[in-house]
Amino acid sequence: MRPPAAVDSWELPPVEPGQLGAGALVIVGGWVLSRLVRAVLRRYWTWRRRSPSFSSVFASMTGWVVLALAVGAGLTIAFPSVRPINILGGLGVASIAAGIAFQAVLGNLFAGVLLISREPFRSGDQIALGDVRGTVDEINLRETVVRTFDGRRVLIPNSVMSSGVVTVQTGYEKVRTSVVVGVAYDADLERARSTALTAVEGLPSVARDPAPQALITELGSSTINIELRFWSGARQLETLEAQDQVIGAVVRAFNEAEIAMPADIRVLEASPSFTAALAGLGRGDDGGRRERSAPS
Repeated sequence: MRPPAAVDSWELPPVEPGQLGAGALVIVGGWVLSRLVRAVLRRYWTWRRRSPSFSSVFASMTGWVVLALAVGAGLTIAFPSVRPINILGGLGVASIAAGIAFQAVLGNLFAGVLLISREPFRSGDQIALGDVRGTVDEINLRETVVRTFDGRRVLIPNSVMSSGVVTVQTGYEKVRTSVVVGVAYDADLERARSTALTAVEGLPSVARDPAPQALITELGSSTINIELRFWSGARQLETLEAQDQVIGAVVRAFNEAEIAMPADIRVLEASPSFTAALAGLGRGDDGGRRERSAPS
């Protein structure tokens, strides 16, 4: 027979119904409090003008912490023999095993917390990462959701976002765009530059500060190239509209001022084999030149 001490060690301690009820009430109260904390923090961080991703994620994390504390307190009340230190020890072992098994998931989670807390970009910003260019729809704990400019939904893991080079196009209010215009070598360069600047400065999509610039940048094969630099709104559509208006206005102004914009001249040099083939076209089958018959 098993010794009495051993039998007693396997027996569960008595549980009072009142303790179970009190523990359940604590857990339910903690759940209600966690929901209230989430709502309050979400409104508070929105009032502080934090991004929707920041408000949602950190409010949810705070609510989960409150609920975890309430569950721990409820279990301690319902089962007095269960010590919180034992629960924490078991959670520690489980967290180590989960960390080894889900390294990629935890990496994305920690990267998501870092991105959301630092906010290098927000929902609504336009970014570029590698071949992906578009507008940020959402930043959650696992991935960043981007809607590309051609309407596709792209999910980028947060670990890639935090370790890659991200270009935030809307990080500032204005961006600079350049358009190259070629004029003839015999054109009056100062007149061409002043004509281009006058055409650009009056456009509504082009910012006045900083002012547009017209710089001579290259001597081409048949043209002298003038680079027009101008600033516009940072969003993709704003830059494209500004570029479209600038090109149209400059072309019209140059045509009215009779400033020539010649096409590029390309010189083709024949290879020796091609030259020999052309020379052979005028020869007969016997290698001699064909002679035209004299008129009768």
